Amino acid sequence: MKPIETCAVGIVGLGLMGGAFAKGLRRAGLAGAGLFACDKDAAVLAAALAAGDIDRAFRSPETMLPRCNLVILCVNPSTLLRFMGRFMDDFAPDTLITDIAGVKSAIAAAMERDLRPDIDFIPGHPMAGSEKGGYAHAASCDFRGRNYILTPLRRNKPENLAFLKDLIARLGFGRITETTAAAHDRNVAFTSQLSHVIAAALIDCETDVSITRFGGGSFEDLTRIAMLNAPMWTEIFLENRRELLDRIRQFRGSLDRLEDLIRKEDSEGLERTLQNVRERRSRMTC
Repeated sequence: MKPIETCAVGIVGLGLMGGAFAKGLRRAGLAGAGLFACDKDAAVLAAALAAGDIDRAFRSPETMLPRCNLVILCVNPSTLLRFMGRFMDDFAPDTLITDIAGVKSAIAAAMERDLRPDIDFIPGHPMAGSEKGGYAHAASCDFRGRNYILTPLRRNKPENLAFLKDLIARLGFGRITETTAAAHDRNVAFTSQLSHVIAAALIDCETDVSITRFGGGSFEDLTRIAMLNAPMWTEIFLENRRELLDRIRQFRGSLDRLEDLIRKEDSEGLERTLQNVRERRSRMTC
């Protein structure tokens, strides 16, 4: 790979994350050979051009991909797999490709099996986002200090992995973790997907929309992510359903134990459990 300052970068999907990557690349002074974007929404592309977030807009991937050294796929898992199957031949030789999808196992398996030998695909997952979707809210998606997960393939070139890590750090992300696709899916089922399930369930169990008059911060903190992108999270929940269902059962067990302590008015057991929870949370690094 050539230095990122002299690379041409293409972003596929100019929604919340695609827009955030475009803004981040521009802000960091990267993609000096051109910052391109491809999206089906002409109005979004026009807005990004007007804002100076991209240099050129494309409605057709076939015309953008051959111009790029690096391509960032900012689409959901099923769209990504369809995209790679349809446009595999349009990437320039030696292109480095990465993605942002929240489930990794199917993508990693497909890329190990089907990827053209002269291009490289390093699966990635930036642990950043916003409850408000779309390019219009991209500026609210802050990368600074956030985690980034990479699930490298056996076929990845070491120099490309080093290049991508450098790019991620220059975009402002903090800790970069390398792991397997399976470990990624197991862990984000807990830290991300289960959290969204809990937030959705909490809102689903109460019909009084004026109950927020009694909120003091806890409710708001717990339910912010219930303002989710329903089609995207439906796909993520179902794509990773085996791991997510395990995590839901794990959570239900803890909830049942707390319920039992409260029902029995077991103040000693309840206090001990809550103290253990407090201590464990304090040991968890963010």
